[in-house]
Amino acid sequence: MHSQPVLSRMRTTCAQLPNLVFAVAAMLPFALLILLALGLLWGTGSARAEMAGTCKGTSLVKQLAASNPQKLAEARAAARAAPNGSGLLWKIEKPGVAPSWLFGTMHVTDPRVTALPSAAQTAFDTAGTVVIETIEILDPAKAQAALLTKPELTMFTDGTTLNELLSADETKIIEAELARRGIPLALVSRMKPWMIAGLVALPACELARKADGVEFLDIKIANTASDQGKQLLGLESIGEQMAAMADLPMEFHIRGLVETIKLADLMPDIMATMVDLYLQGEIAQIMPVILAAGPAEMEEDASGYAAFEERIVTMRNHVMAKRAAPILDAGNAFIAIGALHLPGEQGLVALLEDAGYTVSAVR
Repeated sequence: MHSQPVLSRMRTTCAQLPNLVFAVAAMLPFALLILLALGLLWGTGSARAEMAGTCKGTSLVKQLAASNPQKLAEARAAARAAPNGSGLLWKIEKPGVAPSWLFGTMHVTDPRVTALPSAAQTAFDTAGTVVIETIEILDPAKAQAALLTKPELTMFTDGTTLNELLSADETKIIEAELARRGIPLALVSRMKPWMIAGLVALPACELARKADGVEFLDIKIANTASDQGKQLLGLESIGEQMAAMADLPMEFHIRGLVETIKLADLMPDIMATMVDLYLQGEIAQIMPVILAAGPAEMEEDASGYAAFEERIVTMRNHVMAKRAAPILDAGNAFIAIGALHLPGEQGLVALLEDAGYTVSAVR
């Protein structure tokens, strides 16, 4: 029986940030889906040109080390308490079955991330089956078609507009941020708030690279596997991923959108933090460091985040563990999923151990 989720415990030790800051990290698997749904917005060269450029940002670890080393120490202590919080590559073994591999990815186009570490590259090269979260995103036309079959997951289909759900102050905040990105609010007013939040949360340079077709790590892994004739499988569908976000209360989405916009200027630093810690394999440090460095005056809605964590992280972990089992039982598989799904008492590493596999970190 698992105890309180590790991310919930981390919250009690760190300064607080709004809900959607957590979503920046945990929602990254949805980034390409958001781009697919917003494809028309990024269809012109001029829009992409305005957003292009080098990703900027300073790691919050460096900022904390200089401004508040005590908070940084506390964040690192919280991370050490997280089971399986360090490491990107895990070996999965079961008697009588060829070993498989579990690799934590980050869904970004940063070339430092898209170059597999040597041990992961070796595991990938020897695997006969490669698994990512969803293979439907490999074909943009099919992915967009899949989105159109369930428009209610991403759009208001009952005549509602976002404007009707916002206060005057919220409307002003959202309009100003979208205008800064060259997007009239009217153009996206029928989109669900989480779609717009995902757009705002990612740095402009990352959105531009993805819109221009630069592959993020998971796509690169999948396409390489396909080119090499490996069996390619997915653990989820696009519909399931979209439904996970759509299931959360509308009030949560609206509040998260506004809070994310208020933190727009901090997003490059958050992205820089995630990339730096990811490259070090220190996955469990990501949330505590972001929390510790955040503006203390902004209060987190604990109940709202608990719902987010349960639906977007924990429930999906259980689904992925169950669907991965027959693949692991066949052996010789390389499973690549978002790294934040790995740590914790209900992370995928722990769930696979509970299912009887021996899972060990590869250093």
